[in-house]
Amino acid sequence: MTEKARVLVDAGLSLRELTRRMAMVGERPDQLSAVVITHEHSDHVAGLATLARKHGVPVFITRLAAPRIDWGEFTPALEAFQAGCRLSVGDIEIDSFSIPHDSIDPVGFCLRTQGIKIAVVTDLGYIPDSIHFHVDGAQVLLMEANHDLEMLRVGPYPWSVKQRVMSRMGHLSNLSMCEFLRDRFDHSTPHLILGHLSEQNNHPEIVRAMAAAALEERGLTTTLEVATQSEPGTVFHF
Repeated sequence: MTEKARVLVDAGLSLRELTRRMAMVGERPDQLSAVVITHEHSDHVAGLATLARKHGVPVFITRLAAPRIDWGEFTPALEAFQAGCRLSVGDIEIDSFSIPHDSIDPVGFCLRTQGIKIAVVTDLGYIPDSIHFHVDGAQVLLMEANHDLEMLRVGPYPWSVKQRVMSRMGHLSNLSMCEFLRDRFDHSTPHLILGHLSEQNNHPEIVRAMAAAALEERGLTTTLEVATQSEPGTVFHF
């Protein structure tokens, strides 16, 4: 957010819960300038239609994903875009880029304003070279660390779901995330947030320990945070 614009990435919470979480960091949904959507899976859009209807928040979503949202009888203030386009919301420029996930047209985002770059990349089965290009130079990187492979293998999911999660169009494992940190993570990025953790197939302390070890191997002093599903994380001021 800036003095001129406030952008929300995804709206997977109910409007009541979103309102509660935003209040914890001194914000309100009716102050939002826009919500930008990564893809149409329910954990990213469950509260979208209600948010857009009640507060009239403009919705930025890819042309292919927009028809997959159940808007009911409501017509939102929709800004449909092609993956790879640059978006503008007030004084915030937002670059969109395709990511490998099993949804209709999934994207990640890099938000830029006043010399600050924030990259948001979740819900991807692996990290192609194109994503390295987009996230390099970010002051804050939010990256997925979805599952521990062994917990997933012995966990309660049906085998078909396990295969989907582990596939190259599924979700990023702790191991793949750590390989990225060891091999390709931009050493100049000061803040790393790991999120989108599975409640059944991962644990924050596993993620924290593995990521910290990977960063230590490279001698990096990057600030590490593991996001939770129950409360807001750190508020960064630049």
